Amino acid sequence: MVRVDTHVTIRDVIRVAKFHEKVTISKETLERISRIRAKLEKLVKSGAVIYGVNTGFGALVDKRIEAGELEELQLSVLRSHCAGVGNPLPEETVRGMIFLRAVSLAKGYSGVRPAVIQRLMDFLNLNIVPVVPEKGSVGASGDLAPLSHVALALVGEGEIFLEGKRIPASEALAKAGLERLELREKEGLSLVNGTQASASLAVLNLWKARKLLDLAVVAAAMSLDALKGSTLPFDERIHMVRLHPGQLRIAKKLRELLEGSEIRASHLHCQQVQDAYTLRTIPQVYGAVLDTMDYVERVLEIEINAVTDNPLIFENGDSLTVISGGNFHGEPVALVCDYLSIALCDMMNMMERRIDRLLNPMVSRGLPPFLARGKEGLNSGYMLWQYTAASIASENKVLAHPSSADSIPTSAYQEDHVSMSMNAALKLDRILKNLELMVSIELMLASRALEAREPLKTSPILEEYKQELLSRMGTYEKDRVFQDDFQKVLGFVKDYLNSPGCKLTHNF
Repeated sequence: MVRVDTHVTIRDVIRVAKFHEKVTISKETLERISRIRAKLEKLVKSGAVIYGVNTGFGALVDKRIEAGELEELQLSVLRSHCAGVGNPLPEETVRGMIFLRAVSLAKGYSGVRPAVIQRLMDFLNLNIVPVVPEKGSVGASGDLAPLSHVALALVGEGEIFLEGKRIPASEALAKAGLERLELREKEGLSLVNGTQASASLAVLNLWKARKLLDLAVVAAAMSLDALKGSTLPFDERIHMVRLHPGQLRIAKKLRELLEGSEIRASHLHCQQVQDAYTLRTIPQVYGAVLDTMDYVERVLEIEINAVTDNPLIFENGDSLTVISGGNFHGEPVALVCDYLSIALCDMMNMMERRIDRLLNPMVSRGLPPFLARGKEGLNSGYMLWQYTAASIASENKVLAHPSSADSIPTSAYQEDHVSMSMNAALKLDRILKNLELMVSIELMLASRALEAREPLKTSPILEEYKQELLSRMGTYEKDRVFQDDFQKVLGFVKDYLNSPGCKLTHNF
């Protein structure tokens, strides 16, 4: 059980969003939220002008709303802001949005009733998932469109995924035994003003990136051994005189993964003085990627515990102070998503070059050309998989252009600088899908290359990976549809991504 009213971690988000952990809230927090809500209602009745409570939204801030229309205003903002388009976001991303919105509202600075937070928790605990289109947020007044699609489902409108089926929200609520939520002053705005769509997607992408880095290090070690690379560049003394934490950790992991390799022992005293960079500088490149992930996690952990709606309400003795600000701006999320995208793009540049080395007879140090078997010339082997890797690497270079470098004013110049944080998170998602493919290609080829070195064996740890992957792919004697091999290795990668923990021995 995860509480929404405590400091939550990246792993808490994953537990709730991906693995359906139940959520709860303390009685004390609910009492505090009720107290603040009562004060807000008193303030509204006194005639105070409060943005989003009795005014219009965005550029319509100067329009006053009559007392009898305040509840209609909250419903109106949801309906009008449901402007998302494109494919639905994955259910785990939407669950992450709901969880993070509950965490933010539970801080007590938004002025909503406990019933609003409870309804968000109901959706999580009953696995009721609103249909949320992926496009439409500029990450300015938060992720307005995506969060509006979530909030609309709370009031029984829009669509919901329930038990894998896409049905009207009203029908889904009835099946779950829930009444539609009746919104009051400020509650509609509080549900849609925030960074929780881009933050949820960013957190899930970070989790995926870490797990793929696990497998990428294994693939790199397998490729290095198959290419008769040296382990001397991973000597701890080299890395201790630079001291980047990620570099030290990757070098240590490579030493562990390659320990006891018969292939390495067979060329220990060869005349090769230095390896190519794609073999020699794995710790420096992958370590920098790991350090980037650590930085991204620090930023995101701050963001997922933040209050990001507007205006915010602060207790001042028996009274309240209402302050309008800009915590909804998604710049922190946009920048770290762009940063991680660039890091992963460059890592895949290195992976593509090692893939070429495994296949290219000019640099593969005695491996069969293109890892082909059977009559030479008649069989092309895995030649075309370097083409595929090159295509992926090229696409990444386009995707790595920073979304945060762009800004288009919205809401009649009221929102004249936007973050594009959702675009940054969506591009990172596409890059990670490419990383899944690239890791699978390198694992497939590295396993075949190690097989070509038999009867010499790789290290005991890598031998286990090799045998697992070869058993999935089956024997190879002449050209066939290698797409089958790839799909089986991709299945191995997806199995690991969908596991609840990092069960491999090289977990960082």
